[in-house]
Amino acid sequence: MTVHAHSIERIRQIAITVSDLVRATAFYRDVLELPFLFTAAGMAFFECGGVRLMLALPEESVPVAASILYYQVADIAAAHSRLVERGVEFEGEPHIVHRAETHDMWLAFFRDSERNLLALLSEVER
Repeated sequence: MTVHAHSIERIRQIAITVSDLVRATAFYRDVLELPFLFTAAGMAFFECGGVRLMLALPEESVPVAASILYYQVADIAAAHSRLVERGVEFEGEPHIVHRAETHDMWLAFFRDSERNLLALLSEVER
């Protein structure tokens, strides 16, 4: 397969619209412990495994709503426990959502400080 200059290679940045930038920045930095990069004009940026995450105050045409972001973790039970200790309320326990031939896919859903739905995802080898 030939990769062209115009081909999409990977996700580089994801924007999440928030109503309280200070509160959201604290959640992503202090609770989820994502590496904080910088702030600029109503936005805060974080590094997440090669994908930049941007938190932004809403523009007139953009409502406060987001797609679900799935954060990959090696040990979902440990990640779940750590976040519960930090005050995160999950919408259920980690659970298997798919059994593949070589691994099981686990998910655990939770909400950030702005009520955006997020998830932990772990692919556990059998």
